[in-house]
Amino acid sequence: MSTVAPGELRGGDEILLAFARALRTGGIAVTQDRAHGFLASAAVLGADDPVAVRIAGRATLCASPDDLARFDQVFEAFFNARDGLPRPRPAAPTEPRFTDFPEEDAWGQGEQTDEVVRAAASATELLRQRDVASLTPAEKRRLDGMFATLRPRAPLRRTARHQRWHRGQVDASRTLRSSLRRLGEPSVIEWRRRGTRPRRIVLLVDVSGSMSSYADALLRLAHRLTQALGQGTVETFTIGTRVTHITRAMRIRDPERALVAAGETVPDWSGGTRLGETLRFFLDRWGQRGMARGAVVVVFSDGWERGDAAMLGEQMARLRRIAHRVVWVNPHRGKDGYEAVQQGVVAALPHLHDFVAGHSLATYAELVEVLADA
Repeated sequence: MSTVAPGELRGGDEILLAFARALRTGGIAVTQDRAHGFLASAAVLGADDPVAVRIAGRATLCASPDDLARFDQVFEAFFNARDGLPRPRPAAPTEPRFTDFPEEDAWGQGEQTDEVVRAAASATELLRQRDVASLTPAEKRRLDGMFATLRPRAPLRRTARHQRWHRGQVDASRTLRSSLRRLGEPSVIEWRRRGTRPRRIVLLVDVSGSMSSYADALLRLAHRLTQALGQGTVETFTIGTRVTHITRAMRIRDPERALVAAGETVPDWSGGTRLGETLRFFLDRWGQRGMARGAVVVVFSDGWERGDAAMLGEQMARLRRIAHRVVWVNPHRGKDGYEAVQQGVVAALPHLHDFVAGHSLATYAELVEVLADA
């Protein structure tokens, strides 16, 4: 596995995000907010200066003295510094830890001489962090095969029916029947709980011109969700200047054939964006009648609205009243310096439960967890 030289930090945020993920693998709890803070701090101090990157990372990604020691070890292994930085010392056999380089601790004192555990970013991991809109055709082909690594889990809802369980409520009927079978003798108390079943997920994918560079990846994500969660759980629509129901195409097992079928179904690829009107049409025809009622509704859009933004706000409020959870996925949300200034996003924000990024495979994996916990 190749290492990354500090000079490569000039290549963009992908290297820094890969380093943050390596820290997470090394045992540091790097959240999305901390990663964004790290990128912002590195940009201010100088992303091409390894010393500045180190200072920014220690200040934003570490929460304890143990994290500082682990950070230094992973930093040395990831960026492979050679001059002016400490080298690992031989150590007696011991249990592997992430505090192996002789370095100052959180208070400027002490040394660690533990076993070396190296971490580096692979090409696959870097590709997971890349913006899908910036990929070359060859990289996109590689990324297409990586969608199979996503492991979606359906959100669950309670049902009116009960099922046998080892704790919960006393099942009086079954307990009484068991006692009658014993001619009235006392029997073991039976328990029950309410059953569960998958909650419906409704995907609204913006295929307008401003989203054309992300549409292919988003439809592959929709296909992966449909295939993994089973028929009847995921419903997929495209929105732009009109609404198109493409769930039947997404149920085709082969992803390439599924995308071709979707392309033949959708008439408004790379057109305009009228989110308010299309959302009202969706709610009138499908949502209000039950498809969105109690469901997790996910809107994939950058929020560029050519229609009436006030209408979009009204329809989002209407959607929130009938849906269990409303999630908005914006491909620009996770980029450095992004601000929610688009009139569509501003109108929708007060009515959202989650506003998440959606520009890379790594952010799609985070979205999968958001849906599972909805």
